[in-house]
Amino acid sequence: MNNISNRSKILYLILLILFIIGFGLFWMDYIGLLDMSSYFSKFRGEPPLVTEAKDDEPSLVEREEFEKEKQKLTERVEDLDKREALIAEKEKDVDSQKEKIEETRKGLDLEKKKFGQEKARYSGYKQNVKVLANKMVNMPPENSVDIMLNWEDPLIIDVLRQIDTDAQDAGRASITPYLIQIMSQKKAERASRIMYLMTQI
Repeated sequence: MNNISNRSKILYLILLILFIIGFGLFWMDYIGLLDMSSYFSKFRGEPPLVTEAKDDEPSLVEREEFEKEKQKLTERVEDLDKREALIAEKEKDVDSQKEKIEETRKGLDLEKKKFGQEKARYSGYKQNVKVLANKMVNMPPENSVDIMLNWEDPLIIDVLRQIDTDAQDAGRASITPYLIQIMSQKKAERASRIMYLMTQI
């Protein structure tokens, strides 16, 4: 009887130890110290892969829908590529136009500078013409003609016209016809050319 009692105690003790071990393993698996599911999965057969499952194969309609969406995506990418190329081309055109505008602006600035120089030179020239016209009027006509015959034709014409303008402003008759008459006596061909140019220029 005593011997049976000892066996029972040993059996109960073994069961208690197994229970504690089992509970400990469960607890360590629960808190993440052990992965009991992967350990026990070694003893089970491998489940069929999702990609190999016959029930999960896409239907013909689903495949067609997928191909349509794929085609739309491809067309969308191609459209975006075309737009990107077009934008890049437009940017090049804009840059080219900017360069042309900048060159035009520089050209205009240069022309403006030249015009300012020409204007200043012309203003000085006009002032000289006025001074010469005044001197020619206040000199003996013979001397005036002798001096003018040493000038270029454009200067002679401008001085004679200035003499006409000054006479008109002063309300008196111009001596230009008389000077041309004297010039004709000295240089008839040149006087004729000057008279012609005065009507053309």
